[in-house]
Amino acid sequence: QVQLVESGGGLVQPGGSLRLSCAASGSIFSIYAMGWYRQAPGKERELVATVSSGGTTNYADSVKGRFTISRDNAKNTVYLQMNSLKSEDTAAYYCKANVLTITMKRGDYWGQGTQVTVSS
Repeated sequence: QVQLVESGGGLVQPGGSLRLSCAASGSIFSIYAMGWYRQAPGKERELVATVSSGGTTNYADSVKGRFTISRDNAKNTVYLQMNSLKSEDTAAYYCKANVLTITMKRGDYWGQGTQVTVSS
């Protein structure tokens, strides 16, 4: 069993910054790609950013240049640094990890979500 726990969300003014963290724990043998997704009210969940086990990053066009995804493999943690936040960034942010468990089963796991609200 694998658990992902997000933290760092909150209320911030437009132009401000937040740093999200997602720590994975449980029966983990190794973690492949990790990523962040978000879902605004009335909208489908969308990809924000991903980072591969080799460090290759990918970003949605809407956040490119403002957000930075990174990971600390020793801590099984992925981060999302969000700068120059806009009201349209308001959403619940979810962490995802592709995990190989100690029983050699591979699959995707999701966190519970953390709310980011950008408002003046």
